[in-house]
Amino acid sequence: MGLTHVDEKGVKMVEVGHKDVVFRKAIAKGRIRLKPETIQLIKSGKTKKGNVIATAQIAGILAVKKTPELIPLCHPIPLTGVDITFEFGEDYIEATCEVRAYYKTGVEMEALTGVSVALLTIWDMVKAVEKDEQGQYPFTRIENVHVVEKVKGQ
Repeated sequence: MGLTHVDEKGVKMVEVGHKDVVFRKAIAKGRIRLKPETIQLIKSGKTKKGNVIATAQIAGILAVKKTPELIPLCHPIPLTGVDITFEFGEDYIEATCEVRAYYKTGVEMEALTGVSVALLTIWDMVKAVEKDEQGQYPFTRIENVHVVEKVKGQ
């Protein structure tokens, strides 16, 4: 299959008018690696900038809603639901973003955007304690952002 956003005339938004409206769901995951002491600060609610997880959830949901403004060829999709959840490991937080809609095209980009911005928000809120003496981030990493499930129909 060829590229759908490019033809002999140049770049385009893919035509979806002929497609049926069906249930769509996408789930994306990703991790941010943090120092174990930073994880403990987040879990105990002792970060200086406030509730890291609640802020990351709000930021991720807002990002999902703004995906067509951020990624030029994405269709604006009437979303029916967004959930962003987190699991803690010793040196990481894994974010999961689930996006649902009834529409003519999928919501993978929205799920990937939501999980990415949630993780970036965590980084922003804890960067003061993640920096080393030179102001660098030797441990902090966002990694493995990917779609784990895509559903069409049902």
